[in-house]
Amino acid sequence: MLTFDVQIWGIRKRPDRAAAYQLRWRVGVQPFSKSYKIKAQADGRRSELLAALRKREQFDTDTGLPASEMLAAQSPTWYTHARQYAAMKWPTASAKHRAGIADALATVTPRLVKDSRGAPAPRILRASLYSWVFRFVLNEDGALVARIDTEEAPDEVVAALDWISRKSVDIAALNTPAVVRSALDALALKLDGTVAADNTVKRKVPVFSNCLRYAVEQERLPRLPLDRVDWTAPETEDQIDFRFVPGPGLARKLIEAVGDQGVRGRHLKAFFGCLYYAANRPGEAANLREADFTLPEEGWGEVLLSASTPRVGSGWTDSGEPFDSRGLKKRARKATRPVPIPPVLVRLVREHIEAFGTADDGRLFQAVRGGGLLSKEYGDVWKAARRAVLTEEEVSSPLAGVPYSLRAAGVSLWLDAGMSPAEVARRAGHSIAVLFRFYAKALHRSQDRANQQIERALEAKEDGE
Repeated sequence: MLTFDVQIWGIRKRPDRAAAYQLRWRVGVQPFSKSYKIKAQADGRRSELLAALRKREQFDTDTGLPASEMLAAQSPTWYTHARQYAAMKWPTASAKHRAGIADALATVTPRLVKDSRGAPAPRILRASLYSWVFRFVLNEDGALVARIDTEEAPDEVVAALDWISRKSVDIAALNTPAVVRSALDALALKLDGTVAADNTVKRKVPVFSNCLRYAVEQERLPRLPLDRVDWTAPETEDQIDFRFVPGPGLARKLIEAVGDQGVRGRHLKAFFGCLYYAANRPGEAANLREADFTLPEEGWGEVLLSASTPRVGSGWTDSGEPFDSRGLKKRARKATRPVPIPPVLVRLVREHIEAFGTADDGRLFQAVRGGGLLSKEYGDVWKAARRAVLTEEEVSSPLAGVPYSLRAAGVSLWLDAGMSPAEVARRAGHSIAVLFRFYAKALHRSQDRANQQIERALEAKEDGE
């Protein structure tokens, strides 16, 4: 038990003893003592205990030690702690988040070492941590374990992990601001030592922070050490650059050009239509089934979104498939999102079903050899469509650079049409806060038009008086 009830007495000399200088103190009702041969040693230890008292540290009634010393004595290494943290997060994390955790921990762990003597090549160490330590599989007994604990790894991986297990600092070292700063600096760099992209840093730092919070939860650290370091992650520009978002005319031309790219293009034309006219995310559109649509002969229809299947790699999913089947982004697992779709998309989907039918499980879009639609496949078709529509200068620019540009174009179209931000956010699957952060410029244009409408209404009222 920890307590503030501590009393430290002066040094007592006992001439008849080999260790003649005795330090005595009391924690709660329990007395403690330690003897030294040299008085300066006893004085030094007494000063350490007094310093802990002045810092308002609690002492442990069982060991007599200040809380910080007790934590240090029981402290695992950062490497051990990071492994335990990754194992704790794995069962409930999405496949993409699992890979993100592994990436962040594999970046920071090589920096948190006592020294670099005998270190393996950085690329080998990074890959060993990412693929073998922070990636988990089921063993023969059905238990979730790190891959290194159940599969035979190459010799270079075994050697790299043996080195990091010996050289890793104790978790208590993270109480030192300089150590924390070194770790944060590592997160801001790529493997070659150059500066990492702002969004990459922004993604990795929260993993490191959460891992430290887990250390506090496990009573391995007395408090979150990030608060003691004056370090700020780089600012990121979240707002979409609308110079490179295709307008309605260009979006339609690009979708038409997709349909001109042979059989694969015709198969994917409705897929890209879903990205634009319904503002679907690619992972949402790839999971769509015929039963998700209401497709009337005339007028508006509806698509009911209920799942997303982003491609993240088979090593990070529970199923062993390269696609992670999960609920909608930032929504409860069984949440759905109905989105009205205009007649042009209704026609595209009806034509797709008539021409290509559906996969055995009802999915509209599939890979050329069957199975989940691959991002490389629709990415290649999109590149071909851009080359067919854009000028050479535009092709080399970020204009409509990725398929996701169609989703941004769709959301922008809704805002420009005067749809309320709340309804735009609902249809797009955003929170209002995210919508305002990413689409601030489009919202500003919408507000300007609304202000002009109000002004015209006010002028008409004044003329009528």
